[in-house]
Amino acid sequence: MAEASPIMDAASGGEDALEALTALVRDDLEACNRLIVARMQSPVVLIPQLAAHIVAAGGKRLRPLLTLAAARLCGFRGERHVALAACVEFIHTATLLHDDVVDESALRRGQASANALFGNKPSVLVGDFLFARAFELMVQDGSLKVLAILSAASATIAEGEVLQLVTQNDTTTTEAQYLQVIEGKTAALFAAATRIGAVVADRPLAEEEALDTYGRALGTAFQLVDDALDYAAEQERLGKTVGDDFREGKITLPVLLAFQRGTEAERDFWRRTLEDREQGAEDLAEAQRLIARHGALRDTVERARVYGDQALAALARFPDCAERRALAGIVEFCIARAR
Repeated sequence: MAEASPIMDAASGGEDALEALTALVRDDLEACNRLIVARMQSPVVLIPQLAAHIVAAGGKRLRPLLTLAAARLCGFRGERHVALAACVEFIHTATLLHDDVVDESALRRGQASANALFGNKPSVLVGDFLFARAFELMVQDGSLKVLAILSAASATIAEGEVLQLVTQNDTTTTEAQYLQVIEGKTAALFAAATRIGAVVADRPLAEEEALDTYGRALGTAFQLVDDALDYAAEQERLGKTVGDDFREGKITLPVLLAFQRGTEAERDFWRRTLEDREQGAEDLAEAQRLIARHGALRDTVERARVYGDQALAALARFPDCAERRALAGIVEFCIARAR
């Protein structure tokens, strides 16, 4: 599709930025990964089996990377941030397990999802186990401020997922409601992951808030691009089933823009396919065509770039250093993931 090109063209340097950030905190990340593997163990054999399927199978570890880099950016030279980065990853992974059950997803990171292999009930319960491990790590850290930030983020994530259920299949959803969903399901954990880097380093409130702004804007940009990719990219490129959002009736920005800009006949198409869930074999291709016609992918990515600029502006509070440059590069990585 021609409409995919703004995303593809943005990809230059994206993966390089991720590699640069990973290299910068490699020792910390390896320690974090060892802790993740250790803490997902249990005498109940199914728990480490299922957890290993999603935790040890990969993923970019973006959120823990942000925690590790933010702490170093703030001058922290201890070890607390390693356990907190593992905590952030456990929260994220628990939500993935739950989300895949809710969404009935068959793929995760290019392989069969945990719920597809093990069933829904084990996936939900192991997700609960990982949440519990996350809170153990918070308590062991001993900081009430860290506990407050991460527990509030966990509650906000749940609220975002419930709000997404409420707005799903509803073409009257507003952009404000859509952004509220993103704030909950994605941006809140990005913000918490970066903010706690300043907290462990005992930095001033202004630096905490700057990193919160950076993470929140970055997470919003990340999700906007993710929502665009669902209508733009090939399944092999994404490692997930393309068109899932459409099949599930999720109301995302590409749909909102196409709906707002479309004819009444086009709006009837969206109502039939998303609200009534009456979908035929050719309807996904038609949805992609309508989204392309109205420039919805291009404008979604441009909106992501606006949030990316907000993230970069927040970093300006910090002195130039390798960590700041790496975190700035991650903004481009998040917008350019569809190369």
